[in-house]
Parts: sequence; C-alpha cells; structure tokens
Amino acid sequence: NIEIQSGQDSGSRANRSYNYRIVMSKGNTQMDMRGRCSAGQRVLASIVIRLALAETFCLNCGVIALDEPTTNLDFENKRGLGIALGQIIASRAAQSNFQLVVITHDEEFVSMMKQELSSQTGFNMPERYYQVSREEGHDGRFYSRINAVDWDDL
Repeated sequence: NIEIQSGQDSGSRANRSYNYRIVMSKGNTQMDMRGRCSAGQRVLASIVIRLALAETFCLNCGVIALDEPTTNLDFENKRGLGIALGQIIASRAAQSNFQLVVITHDEEFVSMMKQELSSQTGFNMPERYYQVSREEGHDGRFYSRINAVDWDDL
C-alpha cells in the first residue's frame, strides 16, 4: 500500500503548516518513499495525488488537466494510467461540465485510453479529440494548427 501521511509542524497557531509525505507499507513496516522512487514512480505518484485531491476537495470538478502525464513511465504504468483515465472519463460522462485535458506527444497512450473507453458499457464514446501541431506559414512564421480527429481515425 502507498499512502499520503501528513503531520503538523510545531509553531504558533497562526503559522501552522503541514508536511505531507508518501509512505509505502509492507506488513507492519512503513518506509518513507523520498529518495527511493524512480522518476516514473514519482510522476505516477504525483498524478495519483492530484487526482485524489481533485476528487476530495472539488465536488463535481469540471476540468482535470494533465501535461505530459506519461513522462518517465514504463509501459505497464502508462497502460494503467490510460485505463484509470478511461474509467474516470466513463464515470464522469453524465456530468455536464466535465472535461479532461491531456497534453501529450504519446499517441500510444491516447490509443490506450481509447481502448479502455471502448470497453465501457452504457457510455457513448467522445466523437473526437483535438490534435495541436506547429506549422510554418507562407510568410516563414510558425503557427499553431488545431485539428479535430475522429476517434475512429486513431
């Protein structure tokens, strides 16, 4: 098990602050994860913590944004994240204000989310996703181009 533990720093009530740490438990032993995690584990823990905080403190949260969430993740963790995000999308489909913004260069990860979404029952697949690219114009300047891509074309 991995959990977040908090502790209050000593000091006056006005200067009260809390420290948070990630702890892994095996049996009756707890181990502080600081300095023991790979880069991929730190990225995944960061994403899990953000999602947990959003679920805890933001009832009916409308937007979840992730920037390059697969950086430093191995294949299995990337697949697990894709499955988890697909399940979040499916469970939030009835929420009128929900949007998931994922900024990624990893098309394999997008395919993993699509595969998980298509396995969900009672859920209508999103019609498209948006792909942003950078292109040089006729004037030599660079411009952003936004294309709507049908899920079926992925």
